[in-house]
Amino acid sequence: MMELDELRIFQAVLQEDGITRAAQRLHRVQSNVTTRLRQLEDKLGVALFLREGKRLVPTAAAWRLNDYAQRLLDLAEEARLAMADAAPSGRLRLGAMESTAAARLAPVLADYHARYPAVQLELQTGESRTLTVAVLDGRLDAALVSGPLDDDRLEQIVVAVEDIVLVAAAARGAPSLEELADSTLLTFGSGCSYRQRLEAWLRRQGVQPRRIVELGSYHAMLSCVACGMGLALLPQALLDSMPQMAAQVSTHVLPDDLSRAPTLLIRRRQARQPALQALETMLLECAWKGGGSLGAYANN
Repeated sequence: MMELDELRIFQAVLQEDGITRAAQRLHRVQSNVTTRLRQLEDKLGVALFLREGKRLVPTAAAWRLNDYAQRLLDLAEEARLAMADAAPSGRLRLGAMESTAAARLAPVLADYHARYPAVQLELQTGESRTLTVAVLDGRLDAALVSGPLDDDRLEQIVVAVEDIVLVAAAARGAPSLEELADSTLLTFGSGCSYRQRLEAWLRRQGVQPRRIVELGSYHAMLSCVACGMGLALLPQALLDSMPQMAAQVSTHVLPDDLSRAPTLLIRRRQARQPALQALETMLLECAWKGGGSLGAYANN
């Protein structure tokens, strides 16, 4: 019979890409990690990793097991906390889009730290696609991403509805579809939901942007827009939080199917912990609504 400790070791090896870093993360000797991993493989009757010298390559069976392992570990943690009737404490690993972290999260996290000092909250920023994968893999407990998402493994709660605007140089008027096609689009990487939204809309119009330049921060993006380098798609709330930068650019209304985007708090189904429940409650109390009601997105 599989043991929870074996599943924790298996996940550490999978997530850390090898025995050495997994042993460091678990504070175990490497030989113990290797032995317990082989014992798990013997119990299951399948190879979870292919050994190529010192390198371990996950098999298809390993990726199948990972989903079950996360569910079992989440359920065990939920049972432990239910029996302890614990107040929020321990580690909470939260992911967030950079725009959400910059424009909305700071006062919430400050209040959260004041209310729940026993919680060690870790924040990781990134693109929606990357954060979603991290939640599914168990590397994050929850994340704030742009939706909607179509994945039955996730619970999704709308905590904001963002007004999305097209940003151009201050002296520039609203670009036509032809001008959009001939413009440089300034974006994050391909995992950015706002970029995906804009590219999908352009494809529906039969337009292919002339050039896409990927940047690593909104400050850099707005600076480049202000200098006339190109156009960007941004949440209005982010511009409102950066008034000096916003004064150097112009904003333009987008078509209805581009102009509003729900921000979701996502977590694995059945993943329950007091620290996350407390944060969820605080986020809903904030009533982040962008330019309108959450009601239209309540069932996403």
